[in-house]
Amino acid sequence: MNIAIIGAGMAGLSCAKALQACGHVVSLFDKGRGPGGRMASRRLSSSAGDVSFDMGAQYFTARDPGFVGQVERWHASGDVAPWPIAGEGAYIGVPTMNAPLKAMARDLDVRWGTRIGSVSRSANMWTLHSETQIGKTFDAVVCAIPAEQAQVLLDAHDQDFAALAQQTPSAPCWTLMVAFDAPLPLPDVVKARGIIDFAARNSGKPGHSGVEAWVVHATAQWSQAHLEDTVQAVESALMQALALEAGQESPSVLAVSAHRWRFARSGKANADKTWAGHLWNPALTLGVCGDWLLGPRIECAWVSGNRLGEAMIDHFIRAA
Repeated sequence: MNIAIIGAGMAGLSCAKALQACGHVVSLFDKGRGPGGRMASRRLSSSAGDVSFDMGAQYFTARDPGFVGQVERWHASGDVAPWPIAGEGAYIGVPTMNAPLKAMARDLDVRWGTRIGSVSRSANMWTLHSETQIGKTFDAVVCAIPAEQAQVLLDAHDQDFAALAQQTPSAPCWTLMVAFDAPLPLPDVVKARGIIDFAARNSGKPGHSGVEAWVVHATAQWSQAHLEDTVQAVESALMQALALEAGQESPSVLAVSAHRWRFARSGKANADKTWAGHLWNPALTLGVCGDWLLGPRIECAWVSGNRLGEAMIDHFIRAA
């Protein structure tokens, strides 16, 4: 089968790997410039050279047996490393957080920089509509994007799926990335302090190096209240919050930037844990996966995508 997956984050890539392993032809489409999503990394220029930041998720854990096996393979290939300071069983991507996604995408057909505005179905085939010409139709479509974005695509095809997406909003997050010319007198991780939800010394992570580099995530409540503030105002507020924790004026700043994540932390549609955490409409050959269907963890995205891929494989075998 020719299958289109909209979204090449952890969920979409996990689904694609399962489908491709069984011989299906998978094409992924993502509006980003490269692998990342909520595991994105970014470089800022400074007088000391480029500085790397894990601007999204800071670490992940593994409990599901399938995901545990995947993490072990990543560890063996050097794409992830334990980060004990974040807690028992915490892992990070090496040399940046998006390393596992890069490894997954390596042998997949991913069209980066492609925003899918809508999808249509005719004669049992799907067509994707974008600013660029897609040029082929598909036997099935998977939405592997945040709930708010999935709702837009699903609304014209499956009202139940769209309604569930609408009922599972994400929480926003303002993120500060800042590099200094000297270390801050702080532990490598700062949690739940004032408007700071989580702050990490990125330069202190395993496999990381360079000048003193920090990522600071504001709380969801503060981010929501200041969602439309200017970047400069947010930078100032989060810099002050970090300095307050350090108990001193900050060293000289080499580089600084703030990023607004509108859909930073997913909701949890599967709050009662009574279903598999993916959606599949066999009559339409339309699927949905993502962390928002299970919970706001990287592992949940992988599990959701993998389970959807398995459900689709089973459907196509039975339909053959």
